[in-house]
Amino acid sequence: MSIQPFVTPRPIIAAPMAGGPTTVRLATAVAEAGGFPFLAGGYKTAEALHQEIEQIRATGAPFGVNIFTPGDQTVDTAAFTAYASELAPDAARHGVQLSREPVADDDHWHEKIALLTTHPVPVVSFTFGLPPATDMAALRRAGTYVVITVTTPDEAHAAAEHGADGLIVQGEAAGGHSATFDPTRIPASVDLPTLITSIQSITELPLIAAGGLDGATAVRAVLDAGAIAAAVGTLLLRTDEAGTSPVHRAALAAPNFDHTVLTRAFTGRPARALANDFIAQHDAHAPAAYPAVHHLTRSLRQAAAQAHDPHRVHLWAGTGYRNAPTGPAADVIRTLYPLPTDQQLSR
Repeated sequence: MSIQPFVTPRPIIAAPMAGGPTTVRLATAVAEAGGFPFLAGGYKTAEALHQEIEQIRATGAPFGVNIFTPGDQTVDTAAFTAYASELAPDAARHGVQLSREPVADDDHWHEKIALLTTHPVPVVSFTFGLPPATDMAALRRAGTYVVITVTTPDEAHAAAEHGADGLIVQGEAAGGHSATFDPTRIPASVDLPTLITSIQSITELPLIAAGGLDGATAVRAVLDAGAIAAAVGTLLLRTDEAGTSPVHRAALAAPNFDHTVLTRAFTGRPARALANDFIAQHDAHAPAAYPAVHHLTRSLRQAAAQAHDPHRVHLWAGTGYRNAPTGPAADVIRTLYPLPTDQQLSR
């Protein structure tokens, strides 16, 4: 397959942000500004995802869909139970009672694959590992371009051998979940252009750079390193069209949230967030048990968000979060990759 799905006026991709921030409005705005948007399929039923797909398909815009690859859901029950006990006071603070039984969940995998093979979309990307080869083959037969998110050269090699059409190369500075295949591994700190270069040396697949891209200079650096496009997420969190919660929006601009960290505290899988009290108190004890820990803390996080308590909410953010502006998403896309027509329109 060619890289045609990503040939848009601007080589800027709106990264999928599951859990609310990515909306059809946001995806449409990015596409109208000349970028390429992804819908976030994570944490949605196939039916809900189908509705979003049909809404954006009706606009005629190019787009992709991201889904989570189920992984090994083996849980150390003793560690999980101990963690649930540790979180009980936080839960009680918001009138929530946590279940001490680990929840297994494939995020409606089979239903989503069935949806995407019977109602094909231009691009499907996978996060958290290699999908079954049979599912990849079915998507490709349906005419879909298949992309796998990787975080190391070894993962890139495995994805290329597995039959990926392209790779999203995610650096450790990315906000939200790391796409690492191994949830027990904390991603190493590697400069994103350097990571792009090292992966480009082992595969000829098209590469999309993601993670910590905080402006036009950072975008130009990864394009110069060989990426065909740059994916941004955190820079869109405060835009008008994003579905980011009020407590999350406020924290991104609050002076007391002054740095990000990688943590398993909220979900059991490494993710970059604004450092808050919950992480400080619990990160050291969080088991590597995704999605069991995600389900354990979910009701607490929802209650905290409703109560505008930023210290018990997962405030996902990449390292460039201070550059995330308010206003239309289109302005972000245009600023990241200006075109001569932008100057003409501004006259």
